[in-house]
Amino acid sequence: MSATDLVTAALIAGVVALLYAFVRARAVARADVGTERMAEIAGYIQEGAMAFLAREYRVLSVFVAAVAVLLVAGYWAQGTQLIALSFVVGALCSGGAGYIGMRVATQANVRTSAAARHSLAEGLRVAFGGGSVMGMSVVGLGIVGLTGLLLLYTSLYGWEVSNVTGQVLTLMSGFSLGASSIALFARVGGGIYTKAADVGADLVGKVEAGLPEDDPRNPAAIADCVGDNVGDVAARPTGARSGAP
Repeated sequence: MSATDLVTAALIAGVVALLYAFVRARAVARADVGTERMAEIAGYIQEGAMAFLAREYRVLSVFVAAVAVLLVAGYWAQGTQLIALSFVVGALCSGGAGYIGMRVATQANVRTSAAARHSLAEGLRVAFGGGSVMGMSVVGLGIVGLTGLLLLYTSLYGWEVSNVTGQVLTLMSGFSLGASSIALFARVGGGIYTKAADVGADLVGKVEAGLPEDDPRNPAAIADCVGDNVGDVAARPTGARSGAP
């Protein structure tokens, strides 16, 4: 097989991973959500998590655009300004994986709780299904993004070893910069949010109101679960963990 055939095969494998993630996400969405009260609390958490993520991504989009412009200006003289394209693609893949993971995690949390009321095996099945969506989305988007860029750049510069090592790999290095930048900012932003909510839940709920820890009557407890999802799911492409509602 030629190098192009191998890269194309990898691209197809990435698409298959995304299709698998889609199928598993549909399966999680069809699972039982439990009682009406469980569904209500889970709805608050999902609404807050997606609102936070949307606001954060709006800010990060400005950052990505600004850095892309700087990369184009900085690498123009060397003729490697396409590194900005790799940066943007990496940021989009990372952000896409975070969005998919957040969406499914906030659905899987309450469904895992509902399934665990019947048996531990059922709860594990739902939880594993939700986690596999995030894992396969990260792998799939990473492979599709990298192989797509590789096919694009090799079509421009060719498959000669000197061109691949001298031009193509330099251009593709922007992909990792974009992906890690989104994960870094999401992790820091979500971490600060969840710690602030955690302290608020302790001070107001436990100390002043005398509520048990993580009592849903305390709005800060809901915000804490939102922060757990934002900080631990959207920003952890290598090991997502979500707070249970």
